[in-house]
Amino acid sequence: MNEIRHENPLGYEKLPKLLKSYAIPSIIAMLVSSLYNIVDQIFIGQGVGYLGNAATNVAYPLTTICLSIALLIGIGSAARFSLALGAKQKEEAALAVGNAISMMFLFGIIYFILIEIFLHPLLTVFGSTPDIMPYAKVYTRITALGMPLLIITNGMSNLARADGSPKFSMTCMLVGAIINTILDPIFIFTFDMGIAGAALATVIGQLVSFLMAINYIRRFKHINLKKHHFKLQIPECLKIASLGMSNSLNQLAITLVQIVLNNSLIHYGSQSIYGSEIPLACSGIVMKTNAILISVIIGISQGAQPIISFNYGAKNYDRVRGIYKLAISSSLVISVLGFIAFQFFPKQVISLFGTGDQLYFEFAVKFMRIFLFMVLINGVQIISSNFFAAIGKAIKGVFLSLSRQVLFLIPLILVLPFFYGIDGILFAAPVADALAFCVTITLIGKELTHMKTLGTAKQLNPSTQS
Repeated sequence: MNEIRHENPLGYEKLPKLLKSYAIPSIIAMLVSSLYNIVDQIFIGQGVGYLGNAATNVAYPLTTICLSIALLIGIGSAARFSLALGAKQKEEAALAVGNAISMMFLFGIIYFILIEIFLHPLLTVFGSTPDIMPYAKVYTRITALGMPLLIITNGMSNLARADGSPKFSMTCMLVGAIINTILDPIFIFTFDMGIAGAALATVIGQLVSFLMAINYIRRFKHINLKKHHFKLQIPECLKIASLGMSNSLNQLAITLVQIVLNNSLIHYGSQSIYGSEIPLACSGIVMKTNAILISVIIGISQGAQPIISFNYGAKNYDRVRGIYKLAISSSLVISVLGFIAFQFFPKQVISLFGTGDQLYFEFAVKFMRIFLFMVLINGVQIISSNFFAAIGKAIKGVFLSLSRQVLFLIPLILVLPFFYGIDGILFAAPVADALAFCVTITLIGKELTHMKTLGTAKQLNPSTQS
Protein backbone atom coordinates (compact mmCIF):
# COMPACT_ATOMS: atom_id res chain seq x y z
CA MET A 1 0.00 0.00 0.00
CA ASN A 2 2.82 2.42 0.76
CA GLU A 3 4.25 1.79 -2.71
CA ILE A 4 0.93 2.72 -4.32
CA ARG A 5 0.93 6.10 -2.59
CA HIS A 6 4.11 7.04 -4.50
CA GLU A 7 2.15 6.79 -7.76
CA ASN A 8 0.06 9.54 -9.32
CA PRO A 9 -2.96 10.25 -7.06
CA LEU A 10 -5.17 10.45 -10.16
CA GLY A 11 -5.09 6.66 -10.15
CA TYR A 12 -6.15 5.98 -6.55
CA GLU A 13 -7.53 9.09 -4.77
CA LYS A 14 -11.29 9.23 -4.10
CA LEU A 15 -13.11 10.66 -7.13
CA PRO A 16 -15.16 13.36 -5.33
CA LYS A 17 -12.01 14.67 -3.67
CA LEU A 18 -10.11 14.64 -6.98
CA LEU A 19 -12.87 16.40 -8.91
CA LYS A 20 -13.18 19.02 -6.20
CA SER A 21 -9.44 19.72 -6.11
CA TYR A 22 -9.18 19.95 -9.91
CA ALA A 23 -12.55 21.42 -10.88
CA ILE A 24 -12.79 24.30 -8.40
CA PRO A 25 -9.54 25.99 -9.53
CA SER A 26 -10.52 25.27 -13.14
CA ILE A 27 -13.96 26.83 -12.63
CA ILE A 28 -12.40 29.92 -11.10
CA ALA A 29 -9.92 30.16 -13.98
CA MET A 30 -12.72 29.84 -16.56
CA LEU A 31 -14.90 32.38 -14.75
CA VAL A 32 -11.99 34.78 -14.63
CA SER A 33 -11.47 34.32 -18.37
CA SER A 34 -15.13 35.16 -19.00
CA LEU A 35 -14.93 38.12 -16.64
CA TYR A 36 -12.44 39.86 -18.93
CA ASN A 37 -15.30 40.41 -21.36
CA ILE A 38 -18.07 40.75 -18.77
CA VAL A 39 -16.24 43.47 -16.82
CA ASP A 40 -15.54 45.36 -20.04
CA GLN A 41 -19.21 45.04 -20.99
CA ILE A 42 -20.40 46.43 -17.64
CA PHE A 43 -18.03 49.41 -17.51
CA ILE A 44 -18.45 50.19 -21.22
CA GLY A 45 -22.24 50.06 -20.80
CA GLN A 46 -22.01 52.56 -17.95
CA GLY A 47 -19.34 54.81 -19.51
CA VAL A 48 -19.96 54.62 -23.26
CA GLY A 49 -23.52 53.34 -23.73
CA TYR A 50 -25.22 50.59 -25.68
CA LEU A 51 -23.27 51.37 -28.89
CA GLY A 52 -20.12 50.53 -26.94
CA ASN A 53 -21.70 47.26 -25.79
CA ALA A 54 -22.70 46.50 -29.37
CA ALA A 55 -19.07 47.13 -30.42
CA THR A 56 -17.72 44.59 -27.92
CA ASN A 57 -20.35 42.12 -29.15
CA VAL A 58 -19.16 42.60 -32.73
CA ALA A 59 -15.54 42.11 -31.64
CA TYR A 60 -16.33 39.08 -29.45
CA PRO A 61 -16.00 36.46 -32.25
CA LEU A 62 -12.30 37.33 -32.46
CA THR A 63 -11.97 36.34 -28.81
CA THR A 64 -13.85 33.06 -29.33
CA ILE A 65 -11.57 32.24 -32.29
CA CYS A 66 -8.59 33.00 -30.04
CA LEU A 67 -9.96 30.67 -27.37
CA SER A 68 -10.56 27.97 -29.97
CA ILE A 69 -6.85 28.07 -30.83
CA ALA A 70 -5.96 27.91 -27.14
CA LEU A 71 -8.28 24.92 -26.64
CA LEU A 72 -6.99 23.14 -29.75
CA ILE A 73 -3.47 23.19 -28.33
CA GLY A 74 -4.14 23.36 -24.58
CA ILE A 75 -6.83 20.69 -24.22
CA GLY A 76 -5.23 18.51 -26.90
CA SER A 77 -1.79 18.55 -25.30
CA ALA A 78 -3.21 18.15 -21.79
CA ALA A 79 -5.17 15.07 -22.87
CA ARG A 80 -2.12 13.60 -24.65
CA PHE A 81 0.07 14.43 -21.65
CA SER A 82 -2.32 12.73 -19.20
CA LEU A 83 -2.86 9.67 -21.40
CA ALA A 84 0.92 9.25 -21.72
CA LEU A 85 1.45 9.61 -17.96
CA GLY A 86 -1.27 7.04 -17.30
CA ALA A 87 0.51 4.64 -19.67
CA LYS A 88 3.87 5.49 -17.99
CA GLN A 89 5.33 7.02 -21.18
CA LYS A 90 7.17 10.07 -19.82
CA GLU A 91 9.10 10.87 -22.99
CA GLU A 92 5.85 10.99 -24.96
CA ALA A 93 4.39 13.26 -22.28
CA ALA A 94 7.35 15.66 -22.46
CA LEU A 95 7.21 15.72 -26.25
CA ALA A 96 3.52 16.67 -26.12
CA VAL A 97 4.22 19.58 -23.75
CA GLY A 98 7.23 20.94 -25.65
CA ASN A 99 5.49 20.83 -29.03
CA ALA A 100 2.37 22.40 -27.54
CA ILE A 101 4.31 25.38 -26.15
CA SER A 102 5.97 26.00 -29.52
CA MET A 103 2.59 25.77 -31.24
CA MET A 104 1.09 28.33 -28.83
CA PHE A 105 3.74 30.94 -29.64
CA LEU A 106 3.56 30.33 -33.39
CA PHE A 107 -0.23 30.36 -33.66
CA GLY A 108 -0.53 33.41 -31.40
CA ILE A 109 1.76 35.55 -33.58
CA ILE A 110 0.07 34.46 -36.82
CA TYR A 111 -3.38 35.21 -35.40
CA PHE A 112 -2.37 38.74 -34.30
CA ILE A 113 -0.99 39.54 -37.76
CA LEU A 114 -4.16 38.31 -39.49
CA ILE A 115 -6.39 40.45 -37.25
CA GLU A 116 -4.39 43.60 -37.96
CA ILE A 117 -4.42 43.00 -41.73
CA PHE A 118 -8.10 42.06 -42.11
CA LEU A 119 -9.68 44.03 -39.24
CA HIS A 120 -12.28 46.06 -41.20
CA PRO A 121 -13.67 43.18 -43.32
CA LEU A 122 -13.74 40.91 -40.24
CA LEU A 123 -15.78 43.40 -38.21
CA THR A 124 -18.12 43.88 -41.16
CA VAL A 125 -18.68 40.12 -41.42
CA PHE A 126 -19.27 39.95 -37.66
CA GLY A 127 -22.20 42.35 -38.04
CA SER A 128 -20.84 45.84 -37.43
CA THR A 129 -23.05 48.74 -38.58
CA PRO A 130 -21.63 52.16 -39.61
CA ASP A 131 -22.53 53.59 -36.20
CA ILE A 132 -20.78 50.77 -34.33
CA MET A 133 -17.67 50.42 -36.54
CA PRO A 134 -15.58 53.28 -35.01
CA TYR A 135 -16.01 51.86 -31.50
CA ALA A 136 -15.34 48.29 -32.67
CA LYS A 137 -12.14 49.28 -34.50
CA VAL A 138 -10.67 51.14 -31.54
CA TYR A 139 -11.49 48.30 -29.15
CA THR A 140 -10.23 45.50 -31.41
CA ARG A 141 -6.94 47.06 -32.50
CA ILE A 142 -5.88 47.22 -28.86
CA THR A 143 -7.27 43.86 -27.67
CA ALA A 144 -5.58 42.14 -30.64
CA LEU A 145 -2.26 42.79 -28.89
CA GLY A 146 -3.38 40.49 -26.09
CA MET A 147 -4.56 37.62 -28.30
CA PRO A 148 -1.17 35.80 -28.42
CA LEU A 149 -0.88 36.26 -24.64
CA LEU A 150 -4.35 34.80 -24.14
CA ILE A 151 -3.53 31.72 -26.26
CA ILE A 152 -0.35 30.97 -24.33
CA THR A 153 -1.87 31.64 -20.90
CA ASN A 154 -4.89 29.41 -21.53
CA GLY A 155 -2.78 26.67 -23.09
CA MET A 156 -0.29 26.66 -20.21
CA SER A 157 -3.19 26.71 -17.76
CA ASN A 158 -4.48 23.40 -19.14
CA LEU A 159 -1.02 21.84 -19.04
CA ALA A 160 -0.38 22.99 -15.47
CA ARG A 161 -3.71 21.49 -14.43
CA ALA A 162 -2.87 18.18 -16.08
CA ASP A 163 0.52 18.24 -14.33
CA GLY A 164 -1.22 18.38 -10.96
CA SER A 165 -1.12 22.15 -10.37
CA PRO A 166 -4.74 23.32 -10.78
CA LYS A 167 -4.28 26.15 -8.27
CA PHE A 168 -1.39 27.59 -10.27
CA SER A 169 -3.49 27.80 -13.44
CA MET A 170 -6.27 29.45 -11.45
CA THR A 171 -3.89 32.02 -9.96
CA CYS A 172 -2.55 33.02 -13.39
CA MET A 173 -6.03 33.90 -14.62
CA LEU A 174 -7.18 35.42 -11.34
CA VAL A 175 -4.33 37.93 -11.04
CA GLY A 176 -4.88 39.19 -14.60
CA ALA A 177 -8.63 39.59 -14.05
CA ILE A 178 -8.15 41.54 -10.83
CA ILE A 179 -5.76 43.92 -12.60
CA ASN A 180 -8.25 44.31 -15.46
CA THR A 181 -11.10 45.04 -13.05
CA ILE A 182 -9.08 47.67 -11.18
CA LEU A 183 -7.84 49.41 -14.33
CA ASP A 184 -11.18 49.42 -16.22
CA PRO A 185 -12.90 52.21 -14.22
CA ILE A 186 -9.62 54.15 -13.91
CA PHE A 187 -8.99 54.20 -17.66
CA ILE A 188 -12.65 54.63 -18.71
CA PHE A 189 -13.82 57.22 -16.17
CA THR A 190 -10.79 58.83 -14.48
CA PHE A 191 -8.65 59.14 -17.63
CA ASP A 192 -11.72 59.49 -19.89
CA MET A 193 -10.32 56.95 -22.38
CA GLY A 194 -13.71 55.38 -23.13
CA ILE A 195 -13.72 52.07 -24.99
CA ALA A 196 -9.95 52.29 -25.62
CA GLY A 197 -9.39 52.32 -21.85
CA ALA A 198 -11.36 49.10 -21.43
CA ALA A 199 -9.30 47.43 -24.15
CA LEU A 200 -6.00 48.61 -22.66
CA ALA A 201 -6.98 47.36 -19.19
CA THR A 202 -7.74 43.95 -20.68
CA VAL A 203 -4.35 43.68 -22.41
CA ILE A 204 -2.40 44.73 -19.31
CA GLY A 205 -4.19 42.07 -17.27
CA GLN A 206 -3.45 39.47 -19.94
CA LEU A 207 0.22 40.44 -19.98
CA VAL A 208 0.61 39.79 -16.25
CA SER A 209 -1.16 36.41 -16.56
CA PHE A 210 1.10 35.51 -19.49
CA LEU A 211 4.28 36.29 -17.55
CA MET A 212 3.12 34.05 -14.72
CA ALA A 213 2.07 31.24 -17.07
CA ILE A 214 5.35 30.92 -18.98
CA ASN A 215 7.16 30.67 -15.66
CA TYR A 216 5.61 27.21 -15.25
CA ILE A 217 7.70 25.85 -18.12
CA ARG A 218 10.55 25.36 -15.61
CA ARG A 219 8.29 23.88 -12.91
CA PHE A 220 6.69 20.74 -14.39
CA LYS A 221 6.43 17.99 -11.76
CA HIS A 222 6.17 14.82 -13.81
CA ILE A 223 8.50 15.54 -16.76
CA ASN A 224 11.87 17.10 -17.48
CA LEU A 225 11.71 19.33 -20.55
CA LYS A 226 14.74 19.43 -22.86
CA LYS A 227 15.45 21.57 -25.93
CA HIS A 228 14.59 18.79 -28.37
CA HIS A 229 11.07 18.56 -26.92
CA PHE A 230 10.31 22.08 -28.24
CA LYS A 231 11.22 21.25 -31.85
CA LEU A 232 7.96 21.02 -33.78
CA GLN A 233 7.22 17.53 -35.07
CA ILE A 234 4.30 17.31 -37.49
CA PRO A 235 3.01 13.89 -36.29
CA GLU A 236 3.03 15.09 -32.67
CA CYS A 237 1.30 18.36 -33.57
CA LEU A 238 -1.40 16.43 -35.42
CA LYS A 239 -1.98 14.14 -32.42
CA ILE A 240 -2.33 17.16 -30.14
CA ALA A 241 -4.70 18.88 -32.57
CA SER A 242 -6.86 15.77 -32.98
CA LEU A 243 -7.45 15.53 -29.22
CA GLY A 244 -8.20 19.24 -28.89
CA MET A 245 -10.32 19.42 -32.02
CA SER A 246 -13.72 18.87 -30.39
CA ASN A 247 -13.27 21.72 -27.91
CA SER A 248 -11.71 23.95 -30.56
CA LEU A 249 -14.43 23.35 -33.13
CA ASN A 250 -17.06 23.99 -30.49
CA GLN A 251 -15.55 27.45 -29.96
CA LEU A 252 -15.34 28.05 -33.71
CA ALA A 253 -18.94 26.94 -34.05
CA ILE A 254 -19.88 29.48 -31.37
CA THR A 255 -18.12 32.11 -33.48
CA LEU A 256 -20.05 31.05 -36.57
CA VAL A 257 -23.28 31.14 -34.58
CA GLN A 258 -22.40 34.63 -33.37
CA ILE A 259 -21.86 35.84 -36.95
CA VAL A 260 -25.11 34.33 -38.22
CA LEU A 261 -26.98 35.51 -35.11
CA ASN A 262 -25.67 39.09 -35.34
CA ASN A 263 -26.51 39.45 -39.02
CA SER A 264 -29.94 37.85 -38.57
CA LEU A 265 -30.75 40.15 -35.65
CA ILE A 266 -29.72 43.19 -37.68
CA HIS A 267 -31.85 42.09 -40.66
CA TYR A 268 -34.99 41.08 -38.82
CA GLY A 269 -34.52 43.72 -36.11
CA SER A 270 -34.71 46.44 -38.78
CA GLN A 271 -38.12 45.05 -39.74
CA SER A 272 -39.36 45.19 -36.13
CA ILE A 273 -40.09 47.92 -33.60
CA TYR A 274 -36.68 47.32 -32.00
CA GLY A 275 -34.45 48.42 -34.90
CA SER A 276 -31.00 46.96 -35.62
CA GLU A 277 -28.87 48.20 -32.69
CA ILE A 278 -31.07 47.11 -29.75
CA PRO A 279 -31.18 43.37 -30.69
CA LEU A 280 -27.43 43.43 -31.35
CA ALA A 281 -26.64 44.98 -27.97
CA CYS A 282 -29.05 42.62 -26.16
CA SER A 283 -27.50 39.60 -27.88
CA GLY A 284 -24.06 40.53 -26.57
CA ILE A 285 -25.34 40.80 -23.02
CA VAL A 286 -27.31 37.54 -23.11
CA MET A 287 -24.51 35.56 -24.75
CA LYS A 288 -21.88 36.82 -22.34
CA THR A 289 -24.13 36.24 -19.34
CA ASN A 290 -24.67 32.68 -20.51
CA ALA A 291 -20.89 32.45 -20.97
CA ILE A 292 -20.56 32.69 -17.18
CA LEU A 293 -22.71 29.58 -16.73
CA ILE A 294 -20.93 27.78 -19.56
CA SER A 295 -17.58 28.72 -18.00
CA VAL A 296 -18.51 26.90 -14.79
CA ILE A 297 -19.54 23.80 -16.74
CA ILE A 298 -16.38 23.90 -18.87
CA GLY A 299 -14.41 24.31 -15.63
CA ILE A 300 -15.97 21.10 -14.30
CA SER A 301 -15.23 19.39 -17.62
CA GLN A 302 -11.61 20.57 -17.70
CA GLY A 303 -11.16 19.58 -14.07
CA ALA A 304 -12.37 16.08 -14.91
CA GLN A 305 -10.20 15.79 -18.06
CA PRO A 306 -6.85 14.82 -16.51
CA ILE A 307 -8.60 12.35 -14.19
CA ILE A 308 -10.45 10.75 -17.12
CA SER A 309 -7.41 10.66 -19.40
CA PHE A 310 -5.00 9.26 -16.80
CA ASN A 311 -7.37 6.49 -15.72
CA TYR A 312 -8.34 5.62 -19.28
CA GLY A 313 -4.65 5.35 -20.15
CA ALA A 314 -4.20 3.12 -17.08
CA LYS A 315 -7.33 1.09 -18.06
CA ASN A 316 -9.15 1.94 -14.81
CA TYR A 317 -12.52 2.02 -16.58
CA ASP A 318 -14.72 2.06 -13.48
CA ARG A 319 -13.00 5.25 -12.34
CA VAL A 320 -13.47 6.79 -15.80
CA ARG A 321 -17.22 6.11 -15.71
CA GLY A 322 -17.43 7.30 -12.13
CA ILE A 323 -15.78 10.68 -12.75
CA TYR A 324 -17.96 11.29 -15.83
CA LYS A 325 -21.15 10.71 -13.86
CA LEU A 326 -19.90 12.92 -11.04
CA ALA A 327 -19.10 15.72 -13.50
CA ILE A 328 -22.57 15.47 -15.07
CA SER A 329 -24.26 15.62 -11.65
CA SER A 330 -22.24 18.69 -10.69
CA SER A 331 -23.10 20.46 -13.96
CA LEU A 332 -26.81 19.85 -13.44
CA VAL A 333 -26.70 21.60 -10.06
CA ILE A 334 -25.05 24.65 -11.64
CA SER A 335 -27.49 24.61 -14.56
CA VAL A 336 -30.47 24.74 -12.20
CA LEU A 337 -29.09 27.90 -10.60
CA GLY A 338 -28.55 29.44 -14.06
CA PHE A 339 -32.10 28.56 -15.11
CA ILE A 340 -33.54 30.26 -12.04
CA ALA A 341 -31.51 33.45 -12.68
CA PHE A 342 -32.36 33.63 -16.40
CA GLN A 343 -36.07 32.88 -16.03
CA PHE A 344 -37.00 34.68 -12.81
CA PHE A 345 -34.50 37.57 -12.57
CA PRO A 346 -33.64 38.53 -16.18
CA LYS A 347 -34.17 42.28 -15.80
CA GLN A 348 -31.95 42.43 -12.73
CA VAL A 349 -29.18 40.60 -14.58
CA ILE A 350 -29.49 42.80 -17.68
CA SER A 351 -29.51 45.99 -15.58
CA LEU A 352 -25.93 45.25 -14.53
CA PHE A 353 -24.82 46.09 -18.07
CA GLY A 354 -26.14 49.64 -18.21
CA THR A 355 -29.38 51.43 -18.88
CA GLY A 356 -31.69 51.64 -21.86
CA ASP A 357 -35.21 52.58 -22.87
CA GLN A 358 -38.35 50.49 -22.48
CA LEU A 359 -37.93 48.73 -25.83
CA TYR A 360 -34.35 47.77 -24.93
CA PHE A 361 -35.34 46.06 -21.68
CA GLU A 362 -38.44 44.51 -23.24
CA PHE A 363 -36.40 42.75 -25.94
CA ALA A 364 -33.49 41.88 -23.63
CA VAL A 365 -35.75 40.14 -21.10
CA LYS A 366 -37.57 38.21 -23.83
CA PHE A 367 -34.24 37.28 -25.45
CA MET A 368 -32.81 35.92 -22.19
CA ARG A 369 -35.89 33.92 -21.19
CA ILE A 370 -36.46 32.25 -24.57
CA PHE A 371 -32.91 31.83 -25.89
CA LEU A 372 -31.63 30.32 -22.62
CA PHE A 373 -34.71 28.27 -21.74
CA MET A 374 -32.95 24.88 -22.10
CA VAL A 375 -29.79 25.67 -20.12
CA LEU A 376 -30.68 22.81 -17.77
CA ILE A 377 -29.41 20.23 -20.27
CA ASN A 378 -26.60 22.12 -22.04
CA GLY A 379 -23.91 20.81 -19.69
CA VAL A 380 -24.47 17.20 -20.78
CA GLN A 381 -23.28 17.92 -24.32
CA ILE A 382 -20.30 20.04 -23.22
CA ILE A 383 -19.00 17.47 -20.73
CA SER A 384 -19.68 14.54 -23.05
CA SER A 385 -17.80 16.03 -26.04
CA ASN A 386 -14.81 16.75 -23.78
CA PHE A 387 -15.11 13.23 -22.35
CA PHE A 388 -14.60 11.68 -25.80
CA ALA A 389 -11.58 13.92 -26.39
CA ALA A 390 -10.15 12.95 -23.00
CA ILE A 391 -10.28 9.22 -23.83
CA GLY A 392 -8.67 9.79 -27.24
CA LYS A 393 -11.84 9.34 -29.35
CA ALA A 394 -11.56 12.63 -31.17
CA ILE A 395 -14.08 12.00 -33.96
CA LYS A 396 -16.99 11.42 -31.58
CA GLY A 397 -15.95 14.47 -29.57
CA VAL A 398 -15.87 16.60 -32.73
CA PHE A 399 -19.28 15.35 -33.82
CA LEU A 400 -20.86 16.22 -30.48
CA SER A 401 -19.21 19.64 -30.46
CA LEU A 402 -20.66 20.46 -33.87
CA SER A 403 -24.10 18.92 -33.41
CA ARG A 404 -25.69 21.70 -31.37
CA GLN A 405 -24.14 24.70 -33.10
CA VAL A 406 -23.73 23.67 -36.74
CA LEU A 407 -26.21 20.85 -37.38
CA PHE A 408 -29.13 22.38 -35.47
CA LEU A 409 -28.77 25.97 -34.24
CA ILE A 410 -27.49 27.75 -37.37
CA PRO A 411 -30.09 26.17 -39.72
CA LEU A 412 -32.85 26.99 -37.23
CA ILE A 413 -31.67 30.62 -36.90
CA LEU A 414 -31.86 30.92 -40.68
CA VAL A 415 -35.19 29.11 -41.18
CA LEU A 416 -37.47 29.97 -38.22
CA PRO A 417 -37.47 33.77 -38.78
CA PHE A 418 -39.17 33.19 -42.15
CA PHE A 419 -42.21 32.04 -40.18
CA TYR A 420 -41.94 33.88 -36.85
CA GLY A 421 -39.85 36.98 -37.59
CA ILE A 422 -37.26 38.02 -35.01
CA ASP A 423 -38.91 35.76 -32.38
CA GLY A 424 -37.94 32.77 -34.53
CA ILE A 425 -34.28 33.57 -33.88
CA LEU A 426 -34.89 33.36 -30.14
CA PHE A 427 -36.73 30.02 -30.30
CA ALA A 428 -33.97 28.46 -32.41
CA ALA A 429 -31.74 27.98 -29.36
CA PRO A 430 -33.99 25.86 -27.08
CA VAL A 431 -35.03 23.66 -30.02
CA ALA A 432 -31.37 23.10 -30.97
CA ASP A 433 -30.49 22.36 -27.33
CA ALA A 434 -33.16 19.66 -27.09
CA LEU A 435 -32.08 17.98 -30.35
CA ALA A 436 -28.39 18.03 -29.39
CA PHE A 437 -29.22 16.51 -25.99
CA CYS A 438 -30.93 13.54 -27.66
CA VAL A 439 -27.89 12.92 -29.87
CA THR A 440 -25.52 13.19 -26.90
CA ILE A 441 -27.26 10.71 -24.61
CA THR A 442 -27.40 8.19 -27.46
CA LEU A 443 -23.63 8.32 -28.10
CA ILE A 444 -22.54 8.55 -24.48
CA GLY A 445 -24.86 5.70 -23.44
CA LYS A 446 -23.18 3.34 -25.91
CA GLU A 447 -19.70 4.42 -24.83
CA LEU A 448 -20.36 3.95 -21.10
CA THR A 449 -21.88 0.50 -21.74
CA HIS A 450 -18.81 -0.48 -23.77
CA MET A 451 -16.54 0.80 -21.03
CA LYS A 452 -18.46 -1.21 -18.42
CA THR A 453 -17.86 -4.33 -20.53
CA LEU A 454 -14.12 -3.54 -20.71
CA GLY A 455 -14.02 -3.08 -16.93
CA THR A 456 -15.72 -6.42 -16.34
CA ALA A 457 -13.34 -8.15 -18.78
CA LYS A 458 -10.34 -6.63 -17.03
CA GLN A 459 -11.54 -7.91 -13.65
CA LEU A 460 -11.94 -11.42 -15.07
CA ASN A 461 -8.63 -11.25 -16.95
CA PRO A 462 -6.17 -8.51 -15.83
CA SER A 463 -4.20 -8.85 -19.08
CA THR A 464 -7.22 -7.86 -21.23
CA GLN A 465 -6.42 -4.96 -23.57
CA SER A 466 -8.85 -2.30 -24.80
